[in-house]
This record gives sequence, C-alpha cells and structure tokens, in this order.
Amino acid sequence: MTALSRRALFGGAAALATVWAAPRAALAQAAPPTGPHRLADLPYAFDANEAAIDARTMELHWRFHHGAQVNNLNNALREHTALHDMPLDRLLMNLGQVPEGVRTAVRNNGGGHANHTMFWAIMGGRGGEPGGDLAAAIARDFGDFSTLRTRFNQAANGVFGSGWAFVTVTGEGRLAIATRPNQDNPLMDGQRVLIGNDVWEHAYYLRYQNRRAEYTAAWWNVLDWNRIGERFAAARAGTLGV
Repeated sequence: MTALSRRALFGGAAALATVWAAPRAALAQAAPPTGPHRLADLPYAFDANEAAIDARTMELHWRFHHGAQVNNLNNALREHTALHDMPLDRLLMNLGQVPEGVRTAVRNNGGGHANHTMFWAIMGGRGGEPGGDLAAAIARDFGDFSTLRTRFNQAANGVFGSGWAFVTVTGEGRLAIATRPNQDNPLMDGQRVLIGNDVWEHAYYLRYQNRRAEYTAAWWNVLDWNRIGERFAAARAGTLGV
C-alpha cells in the first residue's frame, strides 16, 4: 500500500469516527424540503427520551417513518399548487377541498405529519405532573391527574392494531380523550390536540416487543409539561396549530 493510500484510508476512518462521535443532537437534522411541507429538526438528541424510548427507535421513527410521510405528502401535493400555502392544520380540517385522486394520500401522510410533529414537540422532558391552568383543567374534566393518566393508557392500550390516543382541547380549555386509527388526527373532525401517544408498533417494538402497556406507562416519564402547558395556552388563545 502506498503512503498516499494509507493516508486516505486513515483519513477516511478518522472522518467516520468523527461522525459517530458527534453529539446525537447534531444528527437529528432533517434534509432540505422538496415541497411545501418539511420534516422539522428534533428539538433534542435521539437519546433524550431513554426513560421511555431508546435512541435507535427515535432515530428510525423520526428519520424514516415521519420523513417518508413528509415526502409522500409533498409528492401528493406536487401538482396541486393551490394547496401549497395552506397550513397543515387547515389542510386536514378541509380534506373535502383536496382533489379526490390524492385525498387518501393527503389524509394518511398529512395526518402522520401532524401526529408526529406534535409527538416530538411534547416529549424531551422529565415527566411529573402539570401545574397552573392545565392542572386545574385536568382536575375539572377528569377529577385528578392520576385518573387522566389511567383513562388515557386504557384508551391507548385498547387501540386495535395501529393508531393513536389523544387528549383533545377546545378553545375554552375543555379536555377529552379520543383515539384514532392509522394516522388519522382529530383535526379531521375539527378538534385540536393537546397531547397524543403513538401506538403503532414501530414506536416501541425494539424495546418492548408486544408489551404495549409497558411502553404507554413509561411514556409519561418523558413528557415536557412546560411545552404542553404552552400548547394548552395556545389552544385557548386560538393559535394552536398541529
């Protein structure tokens, strides 16, 4: 092997080592968008939710599952430029305006984009319980936080096959539990989402296999109640999107 070849080999190995040694947060960056919708960067490192979700699942879920939905949504809308400036929440609330030939693709992939955007935004925390106005709303509508958590987990664990469990919120701050199949989102029924948990198997299978109840119980340990409280305030102000 020549000296030049050895230098190239060692240089390439060093570069690869540098990539793997980089902070995990630096890897959680999305590719440039190729349409009106984009996969946003994660607001934390892949391993930020290890108390419930392992880093490899986070990366695969965000990069490949969510990423594919954004790409598919953009592909579906490519020829329908009149819809490019419509925010995602308005698009899902007005599916009847979407051309029939791409409506199912927009429903599935737009719903998945909305669901996952919300999902990443409410995690990265240390669990615990909410405070302030949100805690008061939970006490009013569920009796206490423990009851909300129990009823929510029952709903999530009861989803047949793939889907989501949500807490919806009205402009008056009223809370309710809802489930949806596949990638449907309550926005399709004119409802706003406060929080939601993904119970598709790809969200938890690497660590939990078929033990969905263990995943849904652990998920509360990584919620960020400051961010969720901001979502609650935005819902009451009429500014909450997806």
